[in-house]
Amino acid sequence: MHPNAQTLTRFYTAFAALDADAMGSCYSLNASFDDPAFSLQGQHEIAAMWHMLCNAARGNGKQDWRLDFNNLQANDTTGHVHWEARYAFSATRRQVHNIIEADFTFTPEGLIASHRDQFDFWRWSRQALGLGGWVLGWAPFFNKQVRKQTRAALDRYLAKNS
Repeated sequence: MHPNAQTLTRFYTAFAALDADAMGSCYSLNASFDDPAFSLQGQHEIAAMWHMLCNAARGNGKQDWRLDFNNLQANDTTGHVHWEARYAFSATRRQVHNIIEADFTFTPEGLIASHRDQFDFWRWSRQALGLGGWVLGWAPFFNKQVRKQTRAALDRYLAKNS
């Protein structure tokens, strides 16, 4: 198995176990992360996001948490993983099944340099938020509002836990 594939396997195995420390250790100091909810720079911010999300999943009941990953591919510079998460969304307790395609770049040392998760935000918002997500989840302004809220939540988490 390619060393970068080993990094991704370690990352997603830790994610399935809600081990945010192990997840954060897979990123380089200057890594970037982007998905429909977050846009982050640096290992510190990215690791804090994973800590916040893993804590929320544990707090909602680990019995509601499940992560599966497959189609893991990696070479010297890039990687890709298909992953699916099933969980209770903390704000509403609604069940979510999110389907994600993840793309990566790596440092020469085998750490994640960039990580981009792509998923259908409208599908996610319908599951997580119900009627409000159904009505507004397709709209760019709504996605922007969610990004503001997730950034504020991460900033509060960082202030409390740094």
